[in-house]
Amino acid sequence: MPAFVNLDKTTAFTALVQGSRPAPLSSLLNKERVESMEIPLGGGLRYNYASKFVDQSVLKALQALSDEVQSIEKYKLILSGETMNTGEGRKVLHHLCRGRLGGEVNFGGKELGAFYAGELSKIREFAESVRSGKLRSASGKAFDTVCQIGIGGSDLGPRALYLALEAYAREKGLLKLRAEFISNVDPDDANLVMSRIDPHTTLFILVSKSGTTQETLANETFVRKILEAKGVDPAKQMLAVTSETSPLAKNPNYMKSFYIDDFIGGRYSSTSAVGAVVLSLAFGPETFDAILKGAHEADKLALESDILKNPSLLDALLGVYERNVLGYPSTAILPYSQALSRFPAHLQQLDMESNGKQVNRDGSAITYSTGPVIFGEPGTNGQHSFFQLLHQGTDIVPLQFIGFKRAQTLFDVNVEGSSSQQKLKANLCAQIIAFAKGKQDANPTKNFPGARPSSLIWGESLSPEALGALLAHYENKVMFQGFIWNLNSFDQEGVQLGKVLTKQVLSGASNDTALQAYAGLLGL
Repeated sequence: MPAFVNLDKTTAFTALVQGSRPAPLSSLLNKERVESMEIPLGGGLRYNYASKFVDQSVLKALQALSDEVQSIEKYKLILSGETMNTGEGRKVLHHLCRGRLGGEVNFGGKELGAFYAGELSKIREFAESVRSGKLRSASGKAFDTVCQIGIGGSDLGPRALYLALEAYAREKGLLKLRAEFISNVDPDDANLVMSRIDPHTTLFILVSKSGTTQETLANETFVRKILEAKGVDPAKQMLAVTSETSPLAKNPNYMKSFYIDDFIGGRYSSTSAVGAVVLSLAFGPETFDAILKGAHEADKLALESDILKNPSLLDALLGVYERNVLGYPSTAILPYSQALSRFPAHLQQLDMESNGKQVNRDGSAITYSTGPVIFGEPGTNGQHSFFQLLHQGTDIVPLQFIGFKRAQTLFDVNVEGSSSQQKLKANLCAQIIAFAKGKQDANPTKNFPGARPSSLIWGESLSPEALGALLAHYENKVMFQGFIWNLNSFDQEGVQLGKVLTKQVLSGASNDTALQAYAGLLGL
């Protein structure tokens, strides 16, 4: 069994802190470095780290750190079905949803790999019957819209993946059902979505693993009331994605149920039934299978012990170096692809809910920094928003760029000698160099200090396979960082206190006078 130790107790981390620092980025970057410092990521993507603040001595030290904390051995424990979510006493099995990399995983009298595959097979069959028009709405009309009701991991990941492939699917003629999402308990969210859909041709998916999520159940009731007012029987147009032990399971109020279990964490659930149902209905089961294929390819690469052959592990180690040695508190995710407009929001939950912890996996306090603040926006929009601080602010913020050679759509125009896609790519390249090298100027307001490190994930285009690999890359990066920081990256106790206090406010049972006062300000 691998040893679980705090980062500051490892010999390799002490050596890393005491080691020499690389030369300035401005002097390191050249053609040879850019072309040589990248590795395959899966799904046709590549991970380029040429603009990271590292040299061979740092990479050697990071390899030693990975070896000492036994990163790959711990990943193999996850794949074999060991209880790696120590806080909740659960297995961690999202990798198993997209392919087997370990042996059989058994629990409660069933083999879980077969269970996940079986649910996926049921989803494929159901999606094909809806998309073909064989299965129709209660009014006899073909479904043209699917609306997912869920929050957190039941919304952010699936929504990000849907938006990532919507233009691709339209271009390929694969988009049969348009997707909508209701997540916020704010009634304005549900009202707005319901105002732009036809209830008679919309299939609704309620997603709640426990079947007790407050916001989701409130939105379900909201939607049901509207459907009933429009003469639509909700039981004939609403699905449930839940666990087999929840109140939603085998419930006559839903036309059909698909199942996940407690071993699939919400923020890791996009490749389970949570994402499979909505994406298979919208784009087709074959498109979702391609997402799984790309994710599995990235998962397999994550088994490499050589960090220069393992992009998610290398990305994780570079992030730890920037967080714990160089002292950078945040990371910006900058996709130069409008299709990935909500991907940074998904990564905020994935990273910050997983590794925003101040105790280790055994519950003991730690004394070093853990997960960074994650934020981002698509380029070039971000350039006209927060890039000022990234270039000339007092904090250095490591950057992760994502870009593609080709757009998902075919139509483009030339303006001033270049197409829109060429302008997008030119901006991306320019930003990497501007951040790394800066510009000296006698006018202090025009001086760019540079030395802002970045990485680049790039490929030919954002295909389903590329999207799956990209998703898995970040999931595995977060996992490896959790191993290195000795955290439990798979629970989220930080969201629970607010839920408890919310119930106190709504029931009027709180004895906290300040809480009562704030409730009074808002008319509660």
